[in-house]
Amino acid sequence: MISEKAATALATVATVCWCIQLIPQIIYNWKKKDCTGLPPLMMFLWVVSGIPFAIYFCVSNGNVILQVQPHLFMFFCAISFVQSCYYPPVSMAKSKIVFIIATIIAADVGMEVGFILWLRPLYEKGTTWPDLIFGILASVLLAVGLLPPYYELAKRKGRVVGINFAFLFIDSLGAWLSIISVILGNMDTMGIILYSIIAGMELGIFISHFIWWCRFKWLAKDKFVDEETDQNEKEEIYGKTEHVLNKDEQQVTSYNLDDNSICDDVSSLADNLNLSHTSNGDALSRTQTLHAVHGVVVRTESDHYSRLSV
Repeated sequence: MISEKAATALATVATVCWCIQLIPQIIYNWKKKDCTGLPPLMMFLWVVSGIPFAIYFCVSNGNVILQVQPHLFMFFCAISFVQSCYYPPVSMAKSKIVFIIATIIAADVGMEVGFILWLRPLYEKGTTWPDLIFGILASVLLAVGLLPPYYELAKRKGRVVGINFAFLFIDSLGAWLSIISVILGNMDTMGIILYSIIAGMELGIFISHFIWWCRFKWLAKDKFVDEETDQNEKEEIYGKTEHVLNKDEQQVTSYNLDDNSICDDVSSLADNLNLSHTSNGDALSRTQTLHAVHGVVVRTESDHYSRLSV
């Protein structure tokens, strides 16, 4: 161990990062009420990966902070997983979500208690390969859990949608600090691999979005048209469109100049609209109708129709 104090300090900071890393994502999901681009499979695999992750560090008697990390990781991943199932586009029934979460909790408690009590004495006697299997399994689940976001990136030409960048940054920071803490501590190779997988895969997501930005925002000749306008923007656009339509409808006015209408201002109206005479030279009669439709005045008669632009 190079420096136990430094390793503990860095692991503590990393744990703090992993305590709050998913909070921005959780708030982001809650505000949007939509998890498009955030695969539920990703969060599910991360929740499940926390089980062998916790067993590995508890059996190997790792730093106390490192033993706490997997459990906090699972807790916040579970919240985000519930959101990704409950909100669109999945919109799963509440009963199914409760059943899945209850099953995960039961499996977690049973596996941790059983395997830790069984494998810790073996580990202390020098039999480390069973614990190593759980470390490898956790690594695989973490890596596979980060594959679904890459599928989402491929569908959108590399653009990140639905994943909060504050979450990615804090999570990556926690991974890098954990790597350093392990190097300064007991130099656990499997621990370094576990954290490196997270850091490397998340760095790839950042790079993917940066390349997309350069291609379609910075270097593109034509203005990029966002095909996935978020719900708030859609509602705003819909509201503006509805307002314009209402305004256009208000511009449609009919002047019915029949015997039941008040026609004191008919002459002045006809003069203003240059309709004081018909094409036949007849004066405007009280049975004619004037319509102002989108800036075009239309005069209709029983036997005559003419259209003049205002």
